Amino acid sequence: MQFSSILTLIALLGCLIASLPVPAYAQKRENTRADELILDMAQAYKQRDRKRLAALLPQARGHVLEPWAAYWDLSARLDEASRSEIQEFFTRFSGSYQEDRLRVEWLLHLGRNRDWETFRREYPLYRMNDDRPVRCYALLAEHQASGNDSGNGNGNGNGIDIDAKLKDIWLPMKEADEACASVAAQFLKEHPDVTQVVWLRARLGMENDRLRTVNQAIDLLNPKWTKTVDSIYLHPAKYLKEKFTALQPQTRELVSLALIRLAYLDPDEAAAELGKLRWRTQLTAEERNWIWGVIGKRAAQKLSDNATLYFSRGKAKDMHEDHLAWKIRAAIRTGQWNHVFEATDAMLEAQRNDPAWVYWRARALLLRTPPEPARTQALQLLQGIAGVRGFYEQLALEELGQRITVPPKPAPLTAEEMESARKNPGLVRALHAIRIGLRPEGVREWNYSANLHQRGGMDERSLLAAADLACKNEVWDRCINTSDRTRTEMDFEQRFPMPFKNAVIARTRQIGLDPAYVYGLIRQESRFIMDAKSSVGASGLMQVMPATARWTAKKIGLKDFEPQQITERDTNIAIGTGYLKLVLDSFGGSMPMAAAAYNAGPARPRLWRGQAGAPMLEAAIWAENIPFSETRDYVKKVLSNTTNYAALITGQPQSLKARLGQVGPKGGASTAADEDMP
Repeated sequence: MQFSSILTLIALLGCLIASLPVPAYAQKRENTRADELILDMAQAYKQRDRKRLAALLPQARGHVLEPWAAYWDLSARLDEASRSEIQEFFTRFSGSYQEDRLRVEWLLHLGRNRDWETFRREYPLYRMNDDRPVRCYALLAEHQASGNDSGNGNGNGNGIDIDAKLKDIWLPMKEADEACASVAAQFLKEHPDVTQVVWLRARLGMENDRLRTVNQAIDLLNPKWTKTVDSIYLHPAKYLKEKFTALQPQTRELVSLALIRLAYLDPDEAAAELGKLRWRTQLTAEERNWIWGVIGKRAAQKLSDNATLYFSRGKAKDMHEDHLAWKIRAAIRTGQWNHVFEATDAMLEAQRNDPAWVYWRARALLLRTPPEPARTQALQLLQGIAGVRGFYEQLALEELGQRITVPPKPAPLTAEEMESARKNPGLVRALHAIRIGLRPEGVREWNYSANLHQRGGMDERSLLAAADLACKNEVWDRCINTSDRTRTEMDFEQRFPMPFKNAVIARTRQIGLDPAYVYGLIRQESRFIMDAKSSVGASGLMQVMPATARWTAKKIGLKDFEPQQITERDTNIAIGTGYLKLVLDSFGGSMPMAAAAYNAGPARPRLWRGQAGAPMLEAAIWAENIPFSETRDYVKKVLSNTTNYAALITGQPQSLKARLGQVGPKGGASTAADEDMP
């Protein structure tokens, strides 16, 4: 064969080889390299390594997570990027989570630099509108556009109610925030009435033990007062002892802060101090009412029987919504049901419509004499919330004489609905991000895509399809959270999935534990994320702490246990269920108390159950009075989950009330095993 013919043959073979499909292993290796590049960029972004981000960005072109790569690069240098570059990003990634996320940062940048013209142009394009600092800047931008023409003390010529809007945005923020504080400072120069909003901010900071929040607010009013506030925080009783008069508004507010701080430390001492003649005559009614609300709240959090007495000394109309919630909790714990009406009557509509307060108001009505028409009103309230969605909805259902059952399954998803979910760019990116280890980014993008249904995006069928997609990919937390969003069509198999069913059922049968209870707890603890890790170090499906794991391993005879094994599925289930069973037995089979112990440690529920001689309480009342917000919410959700899981597992109607039972002081002395339990 001639040399030229050989060359021709080699060329033909090369073309043939090039046309062959890439082997799967080679494609997988290429995909892995591309994913590693994205992970490198994520790390560079955390380190704000602009140079490395710029070098890696071109290589991310075409990757499914390219919008994230482009966002990281531009976000890291937003303060020096050109406006044309920013607008090009918005255009190129229009409609994406990354576009909206960068727009938040851009709006904050514009607000800090007081570029209101650009801010007003960009703000309407921000879709989710759930960032409070941005909303603060938007309020100031709106005010600037109105020409600062004040029509009255708390508004302007265009009818902007500055006080109300600033209260709505700023007061719920627990931590100090520079954006809203700077906006409040600007309004203070033009609207003296905003002074009261700033004092309210300081009050809330003091009663929630957030000195930085207090000082930030006080600094807006007069920086010279900050040292006084620091002294009040450390020695409130000393300040009050030395302050004989409080005739000026600012002095009354400083005295109020001292009384609030004293209430945080010792509500009984604060009550005695506020009862003194000088404060009864020098403080305004509003100031006294608010402080009585704080004293009542702190007493209620300490489970003191004095709480309702303290609440009754102030007018509910001047109390904060948090005070009103604790007024109800104290009332139902001590059986003083009339206080429930006073508190709910004083609530704003949104708080009053919370299922918890609807339920307890209905219960209070059922105890009224004469029973009619109170009973009719109570039944109407209960019917308005009754269902299977949550703790109080289930209790309302049982008050109406019904049991908790699995709702009818929605019509099967169509091929078109499932395909729409599979092709949703945000969901696709979210799943890929979670798959390669960028769980926080993936969760945020998934939530954003699902949340858009509130703004005309996903309807309930789309949410069910998205949840189905997450379930099929075994991303259980997104499956649950997305399915939870539907209100009329509920797919319980999505909302209450049972991964690892064989392992859980076998283990619970072995140790005599209700599998529904275990599933209810896991659903709340980790949402079935195998490698979940909490901020305090709890790990795995059942979120077990290292010390608890070691203690339990010894108790249940798990030999050769090593700490790193805690994220292994079967080991985590064995230790988690073992500990739960030990705790449950320690609390006499009380599911609410065992759940509280699992979340907050056994010592606290022992304290919360009351001392010898204390009355037995409905466990629903006991749970609502748990002082820790996280544990209170946890117990209610675990028991609600458990009831729904039991309905699914058994196919029979269930009772939440039966699982709750009653809680009261323990008969007999604690055992050594009780005291030893972590």
